[in-house]
Amino acid sequence: MTTTITCGNFKGGVGKTSNTLMLAYTLSKMNKKVLVVDLDPQANGTDLLLATMTNVYQQKPEFKETLFEAIKNNNPKEAVIHVKPNLDLLPSYSDLQGFEKFLYDNFSNDFEQDHFFNKFISEFKQQYDYVFLDIPPQLNKFTDSALVASDYVIIVLQTQERALKGAEKYVQHLLELQEDYDLNIDLLGILPVLQQNGSELDLDVVQDAIDSFGKSNMFNNHIKQMARLKRFDRTGITDNVKDVNDRRVHDVYQTLAEEVIERINIFEGGK
Repeated sequence: MTTTITCGNFKGGVGKTSNTLMLAYTLSKMNKKVLVVDLDPQANGTDLLLATMTNVYQQKPEFKETLFEAIKNNNPKEAVIHVKPNLDLLPSYSDLQGFEKFLYDNFSNDFEQDHFFNKFISEFKQQYDYVFLDIPPQLNKFTDSALVASDYVIIVLQTQERALKGAEKYVQHLLELQEDYDLNIDLLGILPVLQQNGSELDLDVVQDAIDSFGKSNMFNNHIKQMARLKRFDRTGITDNVKDVNDRRVHDVYQTLAEEVIERINIFEGGK
């Protein structure tokens, strides 16, 4: 059974892409077959995974066409890049900026526009255990397309006030979309990230999030600030067991991935 997850927030720069890719990478190490779909024209997720291929695995990325070309040709497999064992990528490129116009030109109403991507990906994604959708931080057709195609949403919450407001607006939009389209999608949890140890402001924002969303909707694991995560953007995702900083990062995400699986099992057990 395939589980599709969107990580989101309506504020940019909250660590959404980094956490999406680290979860995907970690699950692939746990012998889960994982697909990352970069549905963001900025292509930050694609850049990171291609850097991982080139710098870490010494592999030259090869693919036949961009994701947007695959969308227009209705054939996702033509755009797939095999990043590493158990981890594939549908890569973004600048031409993906035409996605919204493509939807407006080909479909006459919001329902058809917002459900197109789910139909495009639905059969192809069945060969994976997990599919992660990385999207822009705006309210647009990229966001709505991803949410319609998802089983779960993780709200990535940088521990600052603007990110909390963005999270609240995101959850509100999720609930509205769920009601409009009768979606079977659940909030997997709120994930606090980029926390500074001992910062009173960070702790205050986390408490405000608990008050707003409820403690049960908060991930038990919080992601602290780690310089190695920033380094990955330049080097690709390194995983050197002899490097204490690499080990620390991967141990954190191993624990988080286990909590993601546990939360999904709770939801599935209740259905």
